[in-house]
Amino acid sequence: MNGPFVWNWQLDGWIVAAGVLCAVSSALLGNFLVLRRMSMLGDAITHAVLPGLAVAFFLSESRSSLPMFLGAVVVGVLTAFFSEWIRRVGRVDEGASMGVVFTSLFALGLVMIVQAADHVDLDAECVLYGAIELTPLDTVELGSWPVPRAVLTLGVVTVVNLLFVVLFFKELKISSFDPGLSTSEGIPAWVMHYALMVLVAVTAVASFESVGSILVVAMFVVPPAAAYLLTDRLGWMIALSVLIGAIGATLGHIGAMAVPGWFGFRSTTTAGMMAVATGLLFGLAALLGPRHGILTQWGKRQWLSWQILADDIVALLYRMEERDPQHRATIGELRGVLLADTLSTRITLWWLQLRQEVSNSRGIQLTRQGRAAARGLVRSHRLLEKYLVEEGGVDSQRVHGQAERLEHYAGPELRERLEAATDQTALDPHGREIPPESISGD
Repeated sequence: MNGPFVWNWQLDGWIVAAGVLCAVSSALLGNFLVLRRMSMLGDAITHAVLPGLAVAFFLSESRSSLPMFLGAVVVGVLTAFFSEWIRRVGRVDEGASMGVVFTSLFALGLVMIVQAADHVDLDAECVLYGAIELTPLDTVELGSWPVPRAVLTLGVVTVVNLLFVVLFFKELKISSFDPGLSTSEGIPAWVMHYALMVLVAVTAVASFESVGSILVVAMFVVPPAAAYLLTDRLGWMIALSVLIGAIGATLGHIGAMAVPGWFGFRSTTTAGMMAVATGLLFGLAALLGPRHGILTQWGKRQWLSWQILADDIVALLYRMEERDPQHRATIGELRGVLLADTLSTRITLWWLQLRQEVSNSRGIQLTRQGRAAARGLVRSHRLLEKYLVEEGGVDSQRVHGQAERLEHYAGPELRERLEAATDQTALDPHGREIPPESISGD
């Protein structure tokens, strides 16, 4: 397809529906895998089911869906069981136990599939990569409406997973955060653990033929991990993970059909692009999350540093005026004393000018509003020094740095209490006058 992408509901609609159902069913369970620090269990199961597929073929001598499905589910559940057993008996972490189990079973499955390769088209790559683009071709009659078999299967799995999460939400929540408390309250943590593992195995296997293991592993982990960065409430985390997964699946298919054409190519694998799109959404959450986002945290730290620098500038200007009322400071002078970079100093001065706390007509000086704010900061600093020396026993030569860190958080109420707790002299430990709380004209 070299021309512009044209949406076809009979083809693209069903492909997106399969991807969305895979994303939703996987994300519903993936939240609890992430919370239990078992995110890679989905990857372990999807690799380990190969011997189940091979054994099902050897026993049934056919590739019919039911024997293959049952064989894969059984091995998927055994993967979860053996991983937990090795973790407990061997006293190793979850990652090591999963690695031992899934690599061993995956290798065994590949050997068995190679043995069967001369007799049947049993391709390991189909399990890994899937064939979501062919979803609309394999249909079953639902009433008089042809529905793709993969959509019907994933729809049933999605409903089952949703009912499981809704009906056992409290039990899943308690057993995920505190298994000991769960057991003490009559909710066996091991029952919820293995029920979750069975559904993870069923979801993974149900997705193989259509979307492949790569996409289902991505949907188990990436949408819940992105949601985890956006909220600290479990209910919202589940809802956001479902939304992120659905958006990622939709954008992935559109991207697979449209983006390669921009560079002169045809199309690319839809399942892969769905995983890529979901990964990009995770990247946005990691950068812009309201509490844990990298850029958000950097912005908060930068904003706090500018606020502190603004306090330091007005306080320094106040002290300069104490020594020489006619003094007008320069940017270089402020930057040199406060050891601040030029850009931060200029940005902070611009912000202080917007707040009408400083003016910069013929040198930098405080306005009446800025002088009142600076007087409060200097008062806080000197009262803190006085309190730390008198009540805390701190050496007067070492008290300046501690008071400088605390002065930004001392408001009028704290200053009043500090004044009441110290002697009534109007001088700090270094003999400097402690400014009054307010003067006429403020």
